[in-house]
Amino acid sequence: MAGVLDSVNQRTQLVGQNRLELLLFNLGGAQQYGINVFKVKEVLQCPPLSEIPKRHPVVRGVAHIRGGTIPIMDMRHATGSKPLDDIQNCFVIITEYNGSTQGFLVNSVERIVNMNWSSIHPPPKGTGRDSYLTAVTEVDKRLVEIIDVEKILAEVSPLPSVVSADVVEESSTIEVASRHILIVDDSAIARRQIQKVVESLGMEVTVRKNGREALDFLEEMVESGKNPYHELLLVICDIEMPEMDGYTFTAEVRANPKLSDMHIILHTSLSGVFNEAMVKKVGANDFLAKFHPDELAKRVNVRMQENTNNAS
Repeated sequence: MAGVLDSVNQRTQLVGQNRLELLLFNLGGAQQYGINVFKVKEVLQCPPLSEIPKRHPVVRGVAHIRGGTIPIMDMRHATGSKPLDDIQNCFVIITEYNGSTQGFLVNSVERIVNMNWSSIHPPPKGTGRDSYLTAVTEVDKRLVEIIDVEKILAEVSPLPSVVSADVVEESSTIEVASRHILIVDDSAIARRQIQKVVESLGMEVTVRKNGREALDFLEEMVESGKNPYHELLLVICDIEMPEMDGYTFTAEVRANPKLSDMHIILHTSLSGVFNEAMVKKVGANDFLAKFHPDELAKRVNVRMQENTNNAS
């Protein structure tokens, strides 16, 4: 266990070609779960928790860690099961999502495994839109479920998803030939958040759940005789996704002469450990940390204005 705890912080800087490292953990049953090490700041034995008034049932309390106070959420309770017992013997995974820090209470932490995103798959069909799964994989012939943490956070502490009226008005003054945007994200809640922003600007959207699906979609457009650059104003793409991550998707697009001009914004919750050098390396046009509706809308407006200026 000590080896896992000591190595987590060092490994959060991992950036590879379609690779990731998963921290495996347990919620008290036989099922194994995983979380991308990129999101993990620290793992520690559950510290003393302080009660807070009118807390969300999932929040077991707050902890004072390294000079800061952070909420501790019960991962098992958050995903629909009974709360964890004996929490003083449980562990807390400290994570950073969307610029905020929070801890997730888990029963035990096992080890870190290095994997390829191609080995991470979307949840089986039939799990439903209310499922907390965002992906599944297999480690040592055992199923590992990857939880949609963004869905948990949206339920516990919803982020604003409404674009300011002045930003929407600015969009309405810009005329472009194409008002169609491709959204690529494996999280159902993230896709809905982004779609709501984009549609409030009068845009049409196409949605794909990972980089592989998005790349296939663009290549199929080319095969049908269409020019994706003329059909799509831009692509808003997550980084962490099963099958193919956003880095690899961007690199593949840039490597294809018939797709290379696509405007790509990498839109990710990896705000705490994000490597801007990697964005430049793969050739993305822009990067934006999740989730700020006005900022996302402004980036779309800028792209619309650029498109209009280039056409004139």
